[in-house]
Amino acid sequence: MPTSRDRLLLLDSASLYFRAFFGIPKTLTAPDGTAVNALRGILDFTSSLTTQYEPGAVVACWDDDWRPQWRVDLIDTYKTQRLGDDGGEADTTDGLLGPQVPLISEAFGLLGIPVVGAADHEADDVIGTLAARWDGPVDVVTGDRDLFQVVDDDRDVRVLYVAKGVSKHDVVDEAWLRARYSIGAADYVDFAVMRGDPSDGLPGVAGIGDKTAAVLLDRFGDLDGILTAAGDPSSSITPKVRRSLLDSVDYIRAAREVVAVRTDVCDVPDLSATPDREKFEAFGETWGLGGVTERALEAVTR
Repeated sequence: MPTSRDRLLLLDSASLYFRAFFGIPKTLTAPDGTAVNALRGILDFTSSLTTQYEPGAVVACWDDDWRPQWRVDLIDTYKTQRLGDDGGEADTTDGLLGPQVPLISEAFGLLGIPVVGAADHEADDVIGTLAARWDGPVDVVTGDRDLFQVVDDDRDVRVLYVAKGVSKHDVVDEAWLRARYSIGAADYVDFAVMRGDPSDGLPGVAGIGDKTAAVLLDRFGDLDGILTAAGDPSSSITPKVRRSLLDSVDYIRAAREVVAVRTDVCDVPDLSATPDREKFEAFGETWGLGGVTERALEAVTR
């Protein structure tokens, strides 16, 4: 049983299986013809990172709700660009990814990796909660910048950012954030609110990009200080930026709650499970995983 002194590796599962699906040929199929590129890919990603960082435990964090209603109630454009005609998540995978998702969950279970979700919440919220509740070091694997907010040098919480690929991932800590954005992790939510994120349907504050957001945070501390300064005509904020901020007060207040990951949605799971070698080998045979099977087993049993 891992102890709180061990490193915990948290997987942003959907981020990884989408990356695997679009980065690995769809011609990789099981004997029955089912596409298994995402399954093979996420297992290889997990094996590689587990071998490199040697965590005491791995948790696959799951989107029980990829677009929670409570976030939509706060900002109605939240993730609207990802909606399909039926109101659910648009399928950009030609129907080839959906059948693999339950297989990915099954594979993790057979490897002794708990799959953890929380009703009405996203994997980000599960990650935020487990990162906050684990007493030891934590690595978060994701391609999502929003999770930079969980970085904490004092507690040795890092993000393994895979936007450029798992083999070329960045290790995000406070120094990395300072070098990239000129802000600390504690500023990231306010920074992201002002900058916005079109991929999540968050418009941001007009005229404020990364550089302006970082300057404002450095000068006024946080969004509360920035809005107070915006209401003072004698402050150093330019008239154009002041007007944008004041016009966006309602958005800013709602977006801070939408962007901030929750830290209270689940408990730390039982981490005592071990791989079921026989069943996982049979699973690998059924789904044509080839060498991925042994690599995964070797990684989680070292």
